Amino acid sequence: MPNASAHRRIVLMGVAGCGKSAVGAALAARLDAVYLDGDDLHPPENIAKMRRGEPLTDEDRWPWLTLVGRTLADPHGTLILGCSALKRRYRDHIRKEAGAPVIFVHLAGTKQLITARMAARTGHFMPTTLIDSQFDALEAPTPDERPITIDINASLEAIVSAIAAELEETPA
Repeated sequence: MPNASAHRRIVLMGVAGCGKSAVGAALAARLDAVYLDGDDLHPPENIAKMRRGEPLTDEDRWPWLTLVGRTLADPHGTLILGCSALKRRYRDHIRKEAGAPVIFVHLAGTKQLITARMAARTGHFMPTTLIDSQFDALEAPTPDERPITIDINASLEAIVSAIAAELEETPA
């Protein structure tokens, strides 16, 4: 298991509905880490916009991404943060603001699977009408980013086990 004292910075990324929150909570419990939901870092204006079914613009996202990166800057132990991080430039900005290596774990699934998951969940501000804009914006991480990509068409336990196994092979 990765050493929690290694001060690892892990971002669970992917489109809305890919399971960042559920996977983050379960992975944090397994690794004795802290999980933070990036949605909690959005300003109220961003939440209101998404609730209305309006996709965020880059202008909307930059202050949020800055806060995400700065939150990762000084973890005590391992910090896992859920953040869509859909575009390469967003991930680069998060890395810059963190000032240290960040491991991006891409929770990857098909549009059909994500649509079914989002339709089944309740109490979240993100409507299913934004699924297309999420997939349109998604730039999957490339090998030079050294991502961990996990297929989410599996049980929560299987997903968490796969991530944990990959993290064991990933330098802190």
